[in-house]
Amino acid sequence: MLTRALFHIRPLIIGLLMLSLSPVTSLAQTGPRATEFTLPNGLHIVVVPDNRAPVVTHMVWYRVGAADEPPGTSGIAHFLEHLMFKATEKIGTGEFSKIVSRLGGQDNAFTAQDITAYFQRVSKDRLPKVMEMEADRMVNLKLDEKEVLTERDVILEERRSRVENNPSAILDEQLGAALYLAHPYRIPVIGWEHEMAKLSRADAMAFYKRFYAPNNAILVVTGDVTPEEVRKLAEATYGKIPRNPNVKTVERPAEPPHRAARRIELKDPRAGRRTWHRQYIAPSYTTAAPGEAEALDLLLKILASGPTSRVYRKLVVEEKVASSAGGWYSGSGRDSGKIAFFSVPNDGVEFSKIEQLIDGVIAEVAAKGVTQEELERAKKAYLAEYIYQTDNQASLARRYGWALTVGSTVKDIEEWPERLSQVTADQVKAAVRHLDILRSVTGTLLPEAPDQPPGSRS
Repeated sequence: MLTRALFHIRPLIIGLLMLSLSPVTSLAQTGPRATEFTLPNGLHIVVVPDNRAPVVTHMVWYRVGAADEPPGTSGIAHFLEHLMFKATEKIGTGEFSKIVSRLGGQDNAFTAQDITAYFQRVSKDRLPKVMEMEADRMVNLKLDEKEVLTERDVILEERRSRVENNPSAILDEQLGAALYLAHPYRIPVIGWEHEMAKLSRADAMAFYKRFYAPNNAILVVTGDVTPEEVRKLAEATYGKIPRNPNVKTVERPAEPPHRAARRIELKDPRAGRRTWHRQYIAPSYTTAAPGEAEALDLLLKILASGPTSRVYRKLVVEEKVASSAGGWYSGSGRDSGKIAFFSVPNDGVEFSKIEQLIDGVIAEVAAKGVTQEELERAKKAYLAEYIYQTDNQASLARRYGWALTVGSTVKDIEEWPERLSQVTADQVKAAVRHLDILRSVTGTLLPEAPDQPPGSRS
């Protein structure tokens, strides 16, 4: 199963980048595209019709992720995601995905800090069956002790292959642990290995019974359906499940004031190139003031996204000190977002030079702002990507599901193009204040032997 997913899936289509701004923003003025309603048991349902082909995407989103795990059980959210493909009273072990495949469909799942989601893509006439199956495993999961231990070995191997064998992934994990002082975003989604090795059937069932319920879930269906069809099917399947009165949002620790920037150096002979990284805590779409997250998206597009960005031009084209440089903003978190920069220095170039130049680019925008031309180009790029995603059922389901699960509304989602189009250059300039060095961690990766092997003591 997938362990991570990003709210912004941003493949660019060159032709779309040439679209004028006004036709794109009109998307937000044609009325709601999605229909939403809630069953008596608390299940929130969103339907986004797309009748071009007799296919549907069915996604169940739970308002729980790795940031909600009890202390000492890191990785349990992701582990349960795996175990959800085992058995119920009606479906044998490992049969869920096989049945979907026999129906001619595809299925998978993913876990992140704030969400866990399960999805199937099937022909329209198969929707009743997958809804019946997903409703069944929402409350009727059956776990065998031996199968749990076997699957625990699977997630441990996943960690070894994805993290332990990847120096860049190790550095990213260490950066996250240093960026947050108290908030559970500091713990990796896949979990710490020593805690994963102790996860049990009891841990999984306790987490399942605490969080998996219709009143802690959102169902998103996109494709060749009407809201009436989905409501009828949902009432016949999910509607039979009683609400869980014990479900409630986990109160997560808040971040204390940050009084010092953090720095990390990782040496690993398996690393191919020296790399420089920096991450900042920033507001997310859920926590930002009106227009602020949109301004951050545009700021990072201008600063660090692609070969036309200021950071790339300064480091790669003009100064020729790096072979690559860029950055991004992720505003998908329930409690906060993140800004990141990276660079791959050329041979002989010190990390301090890279840092000086990137800080200089940021300082220039803080002092002088961005040009109107840069702002319009960034808007067109994002709005073109929005159109591209709108043309894809799975992207649509993910857009609505993720945003709703972390606290946004359908109105927020559908008015995003209009809000983005209204961001001014002054707002983008003001957003630079979130690049606060005290709320950052800077990391370097060097292809060298470490001073001490992992686990050793001086």
